[in-house]
Amino acid sequence: MAKKSNAAKIRAHMMTHPDAKPADVAAKFKASLAYVYVIRSQMKKAEATRKFRHPDGTPKIRMQSSETVLPVPRAPADEEWKTVAVVSSGTPINDMVNHPAHYKAGGIETIDFIEAKKLNYHLGNVVKYITRADLKGERLENLKKAKWYLDREIESSQTTR
Repeated sequence: MAKKSNAAKIRAHMMTHPDAKPADVAAKFKASLAYVYVIRSQMKKAEATRKFRHPDGTPKIRMQSSETVLPVPRAPADEEWKTVAVVSSGTPINDMVNHPAHYKAGGIETIDFIEAKKLNYHLGNVVKYITRADLKGERLENLKKAKWYLDREIESSQTTR
């Protein structure tokens, strides 16, 4: 019987103990924390690959507008395949223009909150700088910017009374 590698032991442990903390796993198997994270990442990629395949091994196409999953037909052996689409593993890509990660923290984009509350320019910027204070740039600088916009809103409100 072949001896299991340390990586195989770690994988087996993490499969039977999915809530195990990486630091605890690293200590148990005398491995570096980085090594455990690499193995965990490989396991997640393998799981994502399995989710996007039918039992017969053919890839699936996931429609963006719904959860419909369609099988991709196999090409005859003598035909050449051309790439017509790229299917993502489902992991969102950080789009710095349309959906920056630092505006999505907490499950709602800052702009959606601002628009839902119908906040004006000054108050919208207050919310924007507060919600991203810990996520982008210097925290204190972002809080000072939020204060600056709040002071402008207070001044504006006092003059329109």
